[in-house]
Amino acid sequence: MKSGEKKGFVNRFLNTIEKAGNRLPDPIVLFIILMGIILAGSFIAGSLGLKAKNPATGEVIEAVNLLSGEGLVKILTESISNFSSFPPLGMVLVVMIGIGIAEKSGYFETAMKRVIEVAPQKVILPVIIFVGIIGNVAGDAGPVILPPIAAMVMWKLGYHPFSGLIMAYAATVGAFSANILLGMADALAAGFTESGAQLIDPDYTANIAMNYYFIAASAILLMFIIYFVTKKVTIPRLGTYQGAWMDNEPLDETKVKALRWANISALVTAGFFLVLVIPENGLLRNPETNSILNESPFMDSIVFIITILFFVPGLVYGLRAKTIKSSKDFGGMLSDAMSTMGSYIVLVFFAAQMLAYFEWSNLGPILAIKGANFLQAMDVSGIPLIIGFILLAGLINLLIGSASAKWAILAPVFVPMFMFMGYDPAFTQMLYRIGDSFSNPITPVLPYLPLLLAFAKKYDENVKLGTLISNLLPYSIVLFVVWTLFIIVWFVLGLPLGPGGPIYLSN
Repeated sequence: MKSGEKKGFVNRFLNTIEKAGNRLPDPIVLFIILMGIILAGSFIAGSLGLKAKNPATGEVIEAVNLLSGEGLVKILTESISNFSSFPPLGMVLVVMIGIGIAEKSGYFETAMKRVIEVAPQKVILPVIIFVGIIGNVAGDAGPVILPPIAAMVMWKLGYHPFSGLIMAYAATVGAFSANILLGMADALAAGFTESGAQLIDPDYTANIAMNYYFIAASAILLMFIIYFVTKKVTIPRLGTYQGAWMDNEPLDETKVKALRWANISALVTAGFFLVLVIPENGLLRNPETNSILNESPFMDSIVFIITILFFVPGLVYGLRAKTIKSSKDFGGMLSDAMSTMGSYIVLVFFAAQMLAYFEWSNLGPILAIKGANFLQAMDVSGIPLIIGFILLAGLINLLIGSASAKWAILAPVFVPMFMFMGYDPAFTQMLYRIGDSFSNPITPVLPYLPLLLAFAKKYDENVKLGTLISNLLPYSIVLFVVWTLFIIVWFVLGLPLGPGGPIYLSN
């Protein structure tokens, strides 16, 4: 059956999105244009005296004209610090050290090929997706590490490597609020929820597990949903890959033995870190609370730990398989890996300036508050309120990438409002987290979209943002529909969202 017979409308729609997106300027130029738009917007908003009241502090937030003398000085003097302090930059470059040696030594290729040789094909894709979903407990590492690995897997399976990049990115950022593990995201959300609820009930106490039942169930559900979109939309749409294929010959015994030693070294390394984490007085636990996740050395060092977990087996494999025969080989592999990040580094410079201008101008918080006030004025409840709030959070997510920053603004408005309507803060928090997640794959303010483009250019130098966004859009649409329906069913049944997290306030 031809794809056009059954999916003609879908393909035509996505082709339109792709063509429109590909007409956009190069991402570097696009960020420069956005910088200009923000500067112009700050001038207009500042001249008109646009402002909004922050419900969290009562402070009036006023738009700042960045084209004033003071603004221009700030732009000129802080451009370097904007770039150097851009959070994902250091993380990406450090992680690429580990990924680079694992990739260039042949460890990734051999490991993926071995998995494909011994594992049923039907299991591989769901496993990758599930790893992406639960990987958000490690913070920002997921969208950096998993997409290039998934691309290699799909390549080996005979699919277009873009399908792996798209699928893994959608899993790591689109299902960000689904997990079977509790992490920093839960703690951050609960903290702002508690503050918002205490505006009405000073004795209210939130806990990080109050959404756990729902997010754990969501992790399983969304694994199947993302798998379904990948199989029915992404893979057929991308078709076959015309680039040079990897060697499909069976692995020889030398590579199999090298892989075995590399995997053993990975387990030993992981065991070393577990020894520092598992005991009650573990060195990497929070020294005051003994927590593993909250303000602990473990979470503070998670990116470097992941780097080591890739670096060690990559090095061991290279030494055993003789792909690393000298220090020059070792240094060359690391240099080659880092050289692929050149375009991303340039993108980061302009992306960092754009996001800094948006923050300095106060346009983001003002737009978020205005949008929240608009929904509050609609005076709706029940299912329409659920859908409206999720959509609002998703739209705001297109403007402000930080989940905690958005919730810091929205929680003091919507948590009290929902409490007056009889809903528990845990329910409001979960609605926000769904809205904050489903639009992540297509939001331009996440710094990982340019990184995804950098990964994609390894397989096709001519790929543009339109191709990525058009293939990510189906995930955002389906995630919104399915996840919203899921919370509505949960709502109708009146099931608790987690321990201490009912839907309705108790009388």
